[in-house]
Amino acid sequence: MGDRWYQEAVVYCLDVDTYADSDGDGVGDFQGLIGRLDYLARLGVTCLWLNPIHPSPNEDDGYDATDFYNVDPRLGTLGDFAELLHQASNRGIRVIIDLVVNHTSDQHPWFQSARSSPDSPYRDWYVWADHEPADRHQGMVFPGEQHETWTYDRTAKAWYYHRFYKFQPDLNIENPKVRAEIKKITSFWLQLGVSGFRMDAVPFIIERTEPGNPNSPKDFDFLTDLRQHVQWRRGDAVLLAEANVEPDELPVYFGDGSGSGNRIHMLFDFMLNGRLMLALAREDPEVIIEALRDTPKLPTGGQWATFLRNHDEIDLSRLTADQRNDVLAKFGPDENMQLYGRGIRRRLAPMLGNDRRHMELAYSLQFSLRGTPVLRYGEEIGMGEDLSLDGRDAIRTPMQWSYADNAGFSTAEPEKLVRPVIDKGEYGYQNVNVTAQRKDPRSLLGWFERMIRTLREAPETGSGSTTHIDVPMPPGVLAHRADGRTGTMVFLHNLGTEDVEVDLSTLAPEADLPIDVLSDRNYEDVGKLDRLKLGGYGYRWIRLCRGHGR
Repeated sequence: MGDRWYQEAVVYCLDVDTYADSDGDGVGDFQGLIGRLDYLARLGVTCLWLNPIHPSPNEDDGYDATDFYNVDPRLGTLGDFAELLHQASNRGIRVIIDLVVNHTSDQHPWFQSARSSPDSPYRDWYVWADHEPADRHQGMVFPGEQHETWTYDRTAKAWYYHRFYKFQPDLNIENPKVRAEIKKITSFWLQLGVSGFRMDAVPFIIERTEPGNPNSPKDFDFLTDLRQHVQWRRGDAVLLAEANVEPDELPVYFGDGSGSGNRIHMLFDFMLNGRLMLALAREDPEVIIEALRDTPKLPTGGQWATFLRNHDEIDLSRLTADQRNDVLAKFGPDENMQLYGRGIRRRLAPMLGNDRRHMELAYSLQFSLRGTPVLRYGEEIGMGEDLSLDGRDAIRTPMQWSYADNAGFSTAEPEKLVRPVIDKGEYGYQNVNVTAQRKDPRSLLGWFERMIRTLREAPETGSGSTTHIDVPMPPGVLAHRADGRTGTMVFLHNLGTEDVEVDLSTLAPEADLPIDVLSDRNYEDVGKLDRLKLGGYGYRWIRLCRGHGR
């Protein structure tokens, strides 16, 4: 793997508490995860992204931390976490953790001190207003569940700001002591051995909140400062940011505009995610072609992180109303499947009707587009969701390992599980589990292993340039290429259901014994690239030529 390891990585996202329980208390833990590292290595994962691991009242699935320098005792000890880092490293797997420093829990000692007295040393670690702010009911992240962004605290006799829930008061980024503390937090975990951080809600972290101003300015210099600090502490550490902002704002998260990538290394590509969903819903790749053409030029070292499903709802807010309606009608037609008026709280398998061809097509498309692919746990076996659970918990059910009770996740009584296992219907663990699929080379899990192995043999996909191949195509077909020092890959994807034939003979002069390296079925040899057959929901990864970079 190259010096910029994150450009050729395969990232796997999981919640420790729902992955594997080693001690039978109903909650997943670090020791349980250690026991599954060989499974992840076989899958082809090179980087684990752990959702929040800090002590927390868990009112928001761990995103409400009470101590940034420790781990939730339900998950184990700091010693267990250090052992996880060691064992993962032995298998060539890096670990990044969530850095959730936009806010704390209202139970955090800092906030308890801050609210106790105007003279508290932590008072201005948070954002306060003496009078009710005019924008009290604006800027809410969770409409329907959240009713204000300023709450009056009787003890403090003041209003405090919270971009998220009222039990998550925002830290005051303008306070130099808060900035210094955030840097100290990153230093602590880097010293333990993490390879970086997924930064939660970055636009809100750098917001210089002004009471009454719903469009408060942002301080991007802090990102520059944090990047420099992190890289001095560990040269190969990475910052992966969640910043769901307008396209013209994205470049300033990567760098200061001078051409230097001196801020965030990687950004989740929310624009592409919404367009992928729209393309799948309409069976038309045109919006993906637009996304490839409209992608801002990134500074050296800048990288996108692509995803189909993550730990949140599918956020369709960047689509137009008509586009959003098309996606909802196709993939989330029932109100119970939707969330916050903007998204879908489902996993991909049920969204695509458990159609194996469609699922392979979708993930083949995601993994072959520019950027680093991020895979949510359970997607590799086609897990479903539990819509009886509240909000985002629908897609946060325990991992389904086997036919054993509780899907092999835990030996605890069912009522003690951190969240119920899906045990009924098409997606119940009796039908969907790792054990069954591991035995079957034709399973979805077996396909993911082959696909990821093929991807890792084509590093130009992540670290090279990706462009649309602009030649006449049958309806529903996307053709794109990835070029890098290791060679050129060509990718064909048929988003429609009809068999087609594609002519890419204009690429023949560049070809050097071209060959299929991954496809949905056995096709005829690629020949002169002039009669490439492609089935409905079909895909072909073609090695056009090999470079001399490796």
